[in-house]
Amino acid sequence: MKIIGHEAEPHLTWPGLLAALEAGHRLPRAEIADILLARGPDRLLDRAAWIDGLGSLVKVGTIVPGNAARGKPTVNGAVVLFDDTDGMVTSMLDFHLVTKWKTAGDSLLSARRLARKDSRNILLVGAGTVARSMVGAYRSLFPDARFTVWSRSRDSAAAMGHAVADDLETAVRAADIICTATMATQPLIRGDWLQPGQHLDLIGAYTPQMREVDDTAMARARLFVDARATTIHHIGDLMAPLASGAITEADVLADFYDDPALYVRRSDDDITIAKNGGGAHLDLMTATYISQAVAG
Repeated sequence: MKIIGHEAEPHLTWPGLLAALEAGHRLPRAEIADILLARGPDRLLDRAAWIDGLGSLVKVGTIVPGNAARGKPTVNGAVVLFDDTDGMVTSMLDFHLVTKWKTAGDSLLSARRLARKDSRNILLVGAGTVARSMVGAYRSLFPDARFTVWSRSRDSAAAMGHAVADDLETAVRAADIICTATMATQPLIRGDWLQPGQHLDLIGAYTPQMREVDDTAMARARLFVDARATTIHHIGDLMAPLASGAITEADVLADFYDDPALYVRRSDDDITIAKNGGGAHLDLMTATYISQAVAG
């Protein structure tokens, strides 16, 4: 059994991961399941996936908010990868390594298919770990990209080392790609701000109570998701406009399991939105890629 940590990163590339994600979606649809346990404010999340022909995975994470006062990380965990044939453990991988590459790779695949090829101005809404990882990911597709960061904390935005946006509406209107990576429970991005040709990667919201864009944005855009099964009835960005009637399920045009010809931009004037749900099947595809890349 291999134990794989962040020392693996020199072996990893964004094009390599995208190829692995596309290959994984050509296999049979994954069987996935989540278990969430709670003890007061603490959480234990167990995510499992099995893809016939690829293998299986269990990803376990703990969220302990009180660790911040103890000087310890609030999120910890481990990823275990199992052989598809004999069920033996093949690798144990660092939780944060897999999460970083899975989350960024998921949205990067959408951007490769949907964002205009001449995109240069990228707005990062949020200044946390995910936003930082998206800089390198986007640069693999758009090497001349210029980044602007908006955050509720101007200091955290400035710490990213890129231009800082003081007014979110102005920054949204000027961007080619807008990437949201926040913990918002009320929409930050207004559909009235959106301009023809923009692409939005929505990453942050992952519960029914969380939203990063409003109904108008969802109604104006051509909508895509990484997997219908983990997004449409699970995440507020989709659930709320479905409940209000702003969109219908038919407005979600494709996920990664559909024919890639459906997951495309039609014209330079399209506004496109891709919702990153980050299911455990994507962890499995990513962990397998990392394990194979390290093995050479």
